[in-house]
Amino acid sequence: MKITSFELFKVAPRWLFLKTVTDEGICGWGEPVIEGRAETVAAAVRELSSYLIGRDPFAIEDVFQTLYRGGFYRGGPVLSSAISGIEQSLWDIKGKALNLPIYELLGGAVRDKIQVYCWIGGDRPDDTAAAAKEKAAQGYRAVKMNGTAELDYIDSWSKVEAAVNRVAAIRDALGKEFGIAVDFHGRVHQAMARVLMHELEPYHLMFIEEPVLIENIEAFAELRRHTTTPIATGERNFTRWGFKDILTRGIADIIQPDLCHAGGIWEVRKIAAMAECFDVAVAPHCPLGPIALAASLQLDWSTPNSVIQEQSLGIHYNQGADLLDYLADRSVFEYREGNVYRNALPGLGISVNEEVVRAAVAKGHDWKNPVWRTSDGVVAEW
Repeated sequence: MKITSFELFKVAPRWLFLKTVTDEGICGWGEPVIEGRAETVAAAVRELSSYLIGRDPFAIEDVFQTLYRGGFYRGGPVLSSAISGIEQSLWDIKGKALNLPIYELLGGAVRDKIQVYCWIGGDRPDDTAAAAKEKAAQGYRAVKMNGTAELDYIDSWSKVEAAVNRVAAIRDALGKEFGIAVDFHGRVHQAMARVLMHELEPYHLMFIEEPVLIENIEAFAELRRHTTTPIATGERNFTRWGFKDILTRGIADIIQPDLCHAGGIWEVRKIAAMAECFDVAVAPHCPLGPIALAASLQLDWSTPNSVIQEQSLGIHYNQGADLLDYLADRSVFEYREGNVYRNALPGLGISVNEEVVRAAVAKGHDWKNPVWRTSDGVVAEW
């Protein structure tokens, strides 16, 4: 079997799909995208494709080595995301050709289901208690929300109180067993993060995500000394080398590699194995489309230290299309009681509705995240 061609599809709300075709008619799907930089990653996929035409799609490790190490400059979000989507599509081909789900090729299943969480509240969190109650009524047992809108290096106590009150309202409404994760989104600076983490401590959060930007990795250790709340990070780290410092420094309790950015399914499985050696949990980052979620679930089924899975159904970014819209079988993820249940379908375990995808390309998207500013006009973290 040989790879013969690649085709890219930019579809709403902010996704990029890849179809990899072989000479035996078996096709695989991947999701190579950076949110807000879809065209940039598409260009990288096209540039890398010349290495792959005529190659054996089963040679996934060698393909990764070729694409990652074959160029003198390597890593970073663009190249790693392009490789990730290509790699996902090769696993899909391999699984379909062997009539096996990918998790069987990664050592077999270790679980029957995994808990998922929903996003609530939007970019500038609002009405979170009502949204959490709605998700609880749908059977979910955990939500994630942004902690704050934009913050300055030193900001007002009223913003701290507002953030705490939103969490308190969810806890009061849904009790101690309901999971609440708060994403600081890298938009909180060290001093304010320390204050917020202290004030949120009584509400027993599931985790705090990206308390500060990962560029300020030295700050994580200081913040970790000030809280017992688990700290999560990793969505902006790429390949196992991008996670080496996180793990060896002991700065996080949960890592969140994104299978569309960090190098693909096999690379993230290696990252998860590294994390297991440091007694660190894995919660794959996944606010993207159905191919990304399918890849993440294949990892979860075969990874003992995966603890919970992000998914984008109903997320505030999904304007114009939602998670299930491009699937031939919308029930394939089997959402039930806040969990997704394992299936035995080959490859990624999904069937992409190519007719719907092709129709959506005509509309496409030009999604960009907003650029925020503080009250005095300085650019703020989004």
